[in-house]
Amino acid sequence: MSDITAIDVLLEPDGSMLQHAQAANARLLKEFPKGYALDAAHQPHISCLQRYVRTDALENVFAAVSNVLSTEHPAQWTLTAFKYYHLPWKGLGLAGIVIRPTDELLAYQQKLIDAVAPYTAPAGSAAAYVTTAEDPDVQPLIEYVAGFVPNETGKNFNPHVTIGLAPEDYLKTMLAEPFADFTFSPAGVSVYQLGNYGVRQRSSKVGR
Repeated sequence: MSDITAIDVLLEPDGSMLQHAQAANARLLKEFPKGYALDAAHQPHISCLQRYVRTDALENVFAAVSNVLSTEHPAQWTLTAFKYYHLPWKGLGLAGIVIRPTDELLAYQQKLIDAVAPYTAPAGSAAAYVTTAEDPDVQPLIEYVAGFVPNETGKNFNPHVTIGLAPEDYLKTMLAEPFADFTFSPAGVSVYQLGNYGVRQRSSKVGR
């Protein structure tokens, strides 16, 4: 096991978001069967904090996140999904359902950053991730996670649920379609070790 672990402190969405995410994923797979399904290895989630942490401090990380949840109660929030987006990647796009940031969500993220800070490492390698022979490439994530704070936090935070891969031209057409806003609530909080395209096994559920 590596001395450094790449983690994702995430919100697990409720049934309403899961239904929308699964439907969108099925649409992408129909267009691009070489993509991936939302399953046990790629579960729908909202990443709130991605960091490299010392592996020997993982229990401290779990405790720190649990301590944040003693004052923050995400399951009581109502969040709004309002559009699709995608990140270009080698002619493809990694697509997601975007959630409108709220003051509560941003405050929660900052508390997570502060709580996990004592256990973070400045950088990591592929060894920090869960990989398989079929899915070994995490290169795009290595720098992304190193710069998650501050590049993807605070005013730069783009909360979303990743829904899969498809050709970029198809996603541009999909994103141009009208999007019917919907609301949902977080159903739980977990800390996962990161793998390619999203979270993988080796999780610790820390609250609801």
